[in-house]
Amino acid sequence: MTPRILVVEDEPAIRELITINLVAAGYEVDGVADAETAQAAIDEALPALLLLDWMLPGQSGLAFARVLRANPRTRELPIIMVTARGDESDKVAGLEAWVDDYVTKPFSPRELKARIKAVLRRRAPEAAGEPLRAGTLVLDPATHRVSAGDRAVPLGPTEFRLLRFLLARPERVHSRTQLLDQVWGDHVDIEERTVDVHVRRLRLALEPFGQDHLIETVRGTGYRLAAPG
Repeated sequence: MTPRILVVEDEPAIRELITINLVAAGYEVDGVADAETAQAAIDEALPALLLLDWMLPGQSGLAFARVLRANPRTRELPIIMVTARGDESDKVAGLEAWVDDYVTKPFSPRELKARIKAVLRRRAPEAAGEPLRAGTLVLDPATHRVSAGDRAVPLGPTEFRLLRFLLARPERVHSRTQLLDQVWGDHVDIEERTVDVHVRRLRLALEPFGQDHLIETVRGTGYRLAAPG
């Protein structure tokens, strides 16, 4: 799945320039001009990352970042603040709003792409496009292939997304609701037992390669990817 970035920038020329460069870098990009439109887009579907201008008409980017951090659904959404405000006090204010990075205008497209990649690698590794590993198990998002040693592991699309999400967050426990939101989409109306069905399918696919033990059930909570033993 191509990472989707939501760009919130009220200057059309800057928004277009950012969009062109990020699309060329392999991202899917949506661009909006204000916080209210951005909120509507986020309500519809969570992006992989939010590129947020500070100075916006209406609600400021800083205020919007604080709103997103106060909402459990968007608390973990990666946010990079983009602004012409370069004073130390402004940077401190941005960091206190729990944004993940702070880019000062003018900036080069190369710098912006590097910062986006770094934030995704840290906060949403499955969206960074780099191989994910657990012992001999390797998942390559670029080629959509999974291997155990030198053998290919055949997976269905849902099992692939589920494994990618778990590999990106080893040893962290995820509830069925969290997995539904992150793997299936946070507005998909599916019963939680669907997660159990696909976890079982994933284990069955990994079993011939001796990797099924990596998917652990945490009783009463959900699932996690165990550390390779």
